[in-house]
Amino acid sequence: MTSSAHRAFLPNFCAIPMVFAVVVSAELLAIILTLGAYTQASAFWVELSMRSLYIQWIALSVSAFYCILRKPLARLDHTAAGVAAWLVIVAVTALVFGAAQALGLRQGEPVMPALAHHVAIAGIVGVVILRYLYEQHRERQRELAESDARLQALQARIRPHFLFNSMNTIANLTRVDAALAEQVVQDLSDLFRATLSQADTLSTLERELELAHGYLRIEGQRLGDRLRMRWDWEELPMDAKMPPLLLQPLLENAVYHGIEPATDGGEIAVSARYRNGIINIAVRNTLPEGATTSSRRGNRMAQRNVRERLEAAFGPAAGMVVGQVDDCYQVRIHFPVKT
Repeated sequence: MTSSAHRAFLPNFCAIPMVFAVVVSAELLAIILTLGAYTQASAFWVELSMRSLYIQWIALSVSAFYCILRKPLARLDHTAAGVAAWLVIVAVTALVFGAAQALGLRQGEPVMPALAHHVAIAGIVGVVILRYLYEQHRERQRELAESDARLQALQARIRPHFLFNSMNTIANLTRVDAALAEQVVQDLSDLFRATLSQADTLSTLERELELAHGYLRIEGQRLGDRLRMRWDWEELPMDAKMPPLLLQPLLENAVYHGIEPATDGGEIAVSARYRNGIINIAVRNTLPEGATTSSRRGNRMAQRNVRERLEAAFGPAAGMVVGQVDDCYQVRIHFPVKT
């Protein structure tokens, strides 16, 4: 990651959920310290209220400083940011202690030993909290790296037999139709150029439909009249964002499992609709005569590919439904418009 916002291990203390977590954690610390002081039962609630006020004052002040200094801290490396964040905790504790002393809210032991006591507690608690936040950051970074690698592998997956068949088709066309061979080479290069794009870079619906047409043109040169296509869509938001090469695995499955095994070939129908901010795309293929499902293995891997990439890009707002419709095998995906 190159951006400072991604490099920083401190979370966003300007966010309301984070402030809420700080308040709850500070209150728990106040309860623990009050219980550890062996306070008499009659004075417990008075002591807890005073400690809660004091600790919440420190905690919220530190959070405010972290919010204000968020960008400068994000530009530092982890060690420098950790030291700076720890010094903020110590300094704010000293300032709040001084304010409490000036307002006459503190009683008991002399000022300097009490200040050292409070600063020591704040320093130890600060080290523990900052270490926890750093480990949480490292875990998130590991998860992001693993997710990026998995998505890159999923995106790059095109069956090797498709490449070999395409190269054979091109070799045959160069002898009979050089212009058509050039078109097939262009379609193939577009497909593989898409596999080399960054895993977190979204494509557009228009681009994906172009790649789908290109893929089926390549397969059409190989299968000839055995492959019949039907496209059916209404007005669509062509600039809508979606993961690259999302349709290609579904079309490849339709050819591999539905068209190739059939003696007379078959039909692939691609339909798309846009309703209420949701795009629905269905890929339907006929099945070989007498078959209720594909006789070839490997269908689920491509579907898992598509499902995982939809989830990574859109979360629970997207999904995929698989089943048979009118004696045809159909995979339908849906996802919200992201422009």
